[in-house]
Amino acid sequence: MATNPVDTTQNPQERAIRAVAFDLDGLMFNTEDLYDEVLDEMLQARGHRFTRELKLSVMGLPSLKAANGIIQWCGLSDDPAELIDEAHHLLAEILPGRLQPMPGLLDLLEIIETAGLPKSVATSSSPVFAERALTTAGLRQRFEFVLTAEDVKQGKPYPDIYLESARRHGVLPAHMLVLEDSLIGSRAGAAAGAITVAIPTHHSVEQVYESVDFRFESLAHPQLQSMLKRRCLER
Repeated sequence: MATNPVDTTQNPQERAIRAVAFDLDGLMFNTEDLYDEVLDEMLQARGHRFTRELKLSVMGLPSLKAANGIIQWCGLSDDPAELIDEAHHLLAEILPGRLQPMPGLLDLLEIIETAGLPKSVATSSSPVFAERALTTAGLRQRFEFVLTAEDVKQGKPYPDIYLESARRHGVLPAHMLVLEDSLIGSRAGAAAGAITVAIPTHHSVEQVYESVDFRFESLAHPQLQSMLKRRCLER
């Protein structure tokens, strides 16, 4: 896997933060729970279940890779693009009434905005779903841009999406904070040379996040919020 060649000799725990990149699913919103529900419903109709083992094998991957992974795991004959479309259709039906921000998200956005830092979304979800989720939550206008796996050559766990995020923000990756919930996404942030923070949920809490700089139990963790307030002032 290629990594970012910028100078990261300064301790990540001391670098100033000049931009913030958010993952979307499971980090900003409860969409991982909704995906579980939808995919289990789809697989039950095909004689299978969306097990925890299957979920961990595809969590954080770009949509097409995740769909192919599900098809191979279950031995299905479905076209991956059609499987994705079916999932998005079912998600669109429940999103308006079920989508919720993860604990601490709104407070963290206010801290970042008060500091005057640019922020973006970098997600493995499709552009349509990412825009739909952000718009449904009323948060789209609070982000400078949204990147998806379709905007880069290689999706997570490769660093491309976070390297591109840093480029668009006009900052070195070493001074960009990446917030992730999945192991695959965390590896992408670390490979980019970004200051990488893992926020595992119940979906992935048992995984070993060996490459991250910080790990917190939620976006509401006081240490994460205080770190942002302090290190934004150092930029």
